[in-house]
Amino acid sequence: MSSHSKRPSLDSLTSRYRDSLSFKAADHNINEKEMNKPDFKELDLGSPVSPLLTTRVSINNNGNATATTTSSSSSSSSVGSVSGKNNNSTTTHLPKSNGLNTNNSGELSETSPPIPGSTPTNRILRPGHRRSVSAGPPLIYSGSSFSAATSSATSSVCSNPSTTNVLPSGNICPSGKILKTMASRTSNKTDTLGAGKGNYGHGSIMRGGGGCAKLGNTSDPEEVKRAGNEMYKRGNFVEALALYDRAISISPENAAFRSNRAAALTAVGRLGEAVRECEEAVRLDHAYGRARQRLSSLYLRLGLPENARHHLCFPGQNPDQAELQKLQLLEKHINRCADARKIGDWKSALGEMDAAIAVGADSSPQLIACKAEALLKLHQIEDADSCLSNIPKLEQYTPSSQTRFFGMVAEAYALFVQAQVEMALGRFENAVSAAEKAGRIDYNIEIAMVLNNVKMVARARTRGNDFFNAGRFAEACSAYGEGLSYDSSNSILYCNRAVCWSKLGLWEKSVEDCNQALKIQPNYIKALLRRAASNGKLGRWADAVRDYELLRKELPGDNEVAESLHNAQIALKKSRGVDVHSMKISGEVEEVSSLDRFKTAISSPGISVVHFKVAANEQCEEISPFINLLCVRYPSVHFFKVDVEESLAVAKAESIRMVPTFKIYKNGDKVKEMICPSHQFLEDSVRNYIV
Repeated sequence: MSSHSKRPSLDSLTSRYRDSLSFKAADHNINEKEMNKPDFKELDLGSPVSPLLTTRVSINNNGNATATTTSSSSSSSSVGSVSGKNNNSTTTHLPKSNGLNTNNSGELSETSPPIPGSTPTNRILRPGHRRSVSAGPPLIYSGSSFSAATSSATSSVCSNPSTTNVLPSGNICPSGKILKTMASRTSNKTDTLGAGKGNYGHGSIMRGGGGCAKLGNTSDPEEVKRAGNEMYKRGNFVEALALYDRAISISPENAAFRSNRAAALTAVGRLGEAVRECEEAVRLDHAYGRARQRLSSLYLRLGLPENARHHLCFPGQNPDQAELQKLQLLEKHINRCADARKIGDWKSALGEMDAAIAVGADSSPQLIACKAEALLKLHQIEDADSCLSNIPKLEQYTPSSQTRFFGMVAEAYALFVQAQVEMALGRFENAVSAAEKAGRIDYNIEIAMVLNNVKMVARARTRGNDFFNAGRFAEACSAYGEGLSYDSSNSILYCNRAVCWSKLGLWEKSVEDCNQALKIQPNYIKALLRRAASNGKLGRWADAVRDYELLRKELPGDNEVAESLHNAQIALKKSRGVDVHSMKISGEVEEVSSLDRFKTAISSPGISVVHFKVAANEQCEEISPFINLLCVRYPSVHFFKVDVEESLAVAKAESIRMVPTFKIYKNGDKVKEMICPSHQFLEDSVRNYIV
């Protein structure tokens, strides 16, 4: 039977190969309405790809043709067709263009070599294709168009002047040789090799830098959008945003472009702008389900459950059950927090706010402000201040101006809380500014009260300071007291009045005000200092020592605190009738100058640490404050210091050659020696020998 009699069969096979290679794309097989909708799959990091199939056509000795379909690929992932070797002709079939100009940048088109009896077809390989491992000898493309040899022992690649040359030179062909370079190109765009990102395999030819980096002056907004999607999938959100901006400038009424831009804005943390873009998308297409879903998710993150519910449960669409469950939990926690706030149960209010934020409302200014308010009422002022500093800045965000929270506009509520925290920390000018801004946005009863209190407290503090500086301490006490009548939880005013009481010699009143200040702010350093000094004046040395020891932990390098602690400890021992001569005071490094005293010191029970030093040595001076800190941390350890220049006998007896040197003794026996140790190593060594 002649080869001509087999042509219908080959035509049938060709159709089958074409069908198996074609794949659905937004540019080919979707209607016009769907073209205007963003495809979520298009934004997925991994896009579906199809294996590239090849047809191996064999012509036997009788002239009959048979064909088999196999999956093939090359490590370079280049596109194009190849000529066969020996009696085989391998033809790569690419997706049919259907007459549309849908080439993405980076796509290569060609005319497939004709099978006898068939009509040549133009194909386009989409950049999403990858090839599987190919079998057979390597191929090197010449960069020229070619036709298949049907019976020669060795195949050849022939150039056809009438056919566009589309195959890049240097790729692999059956002969194993590098053939001629490309004669001409249909585009003046620069081709680059892919790095294995996105849909391009490593070594793929990408026209114009892969279709995203270089789009030229194209006016096709869909092509620009697709480039933006590619950048989004790669995680290049800023670049994607720029491309979506460009697509919108070309087609500003396209809802899909607005929704995709919102996705990129969300990815870079610009949630306020993302909300605005989604709202614009919904305005352009009222039934745009995907934009409404995205808008609902954004409102949930912003802690606005009513807004989120409006878009999540929009008529005509089925709400996502997981999102609906999060929305319901958010509403429950906010309602419980409101109930706790009404009765002043700030501990419960704090727990409900933490739960609401954990549900997903992690970018809500009003919920974070509520948490700060609860921390403030629980006297955790520094935590409240830190919490407020984490409130996100939502540029170009308008819905909050219409949203009410605890009866206040959300933005005004955040400023309302900020004013109270600023006042508690003594930043009165900032407090007045925040309260005035809140009043301009929403002047309700609570805001009006806080604004009045802030102004009166700031005024009283200023008057009290003026009286104090003038030496009019009694009048200063009155001024600070007036401020406390407006804010009875202001630790700053209590501490300031305590100083005035001490100036007047009223030590008991000074201690009382310090106690009030420390009840509000437990780690208030100035209040601790004032109370310790006042207790000393009252002869309450045990209380004074306790306060100074707390201060020593907070201020380990403060010499005045160390000296005050030393004096208070001595006074306490004296008050108890203890001989304080040559007494080792806790938290103090004792200096040893004689050999006899040194032997006595290291022979004492327990752990003893000796620091051999030279006063002028830089390393010794650097580590000395750390030794003072260790004294406070480990009061059961005895710390000594020896200046080797002044105590030569001790230095000689201990064979000191370098400074700083540290020796650790346990019950009189040396257990460790260190030269120039790091802080961490020294502390670890001391800790290791503590029983």
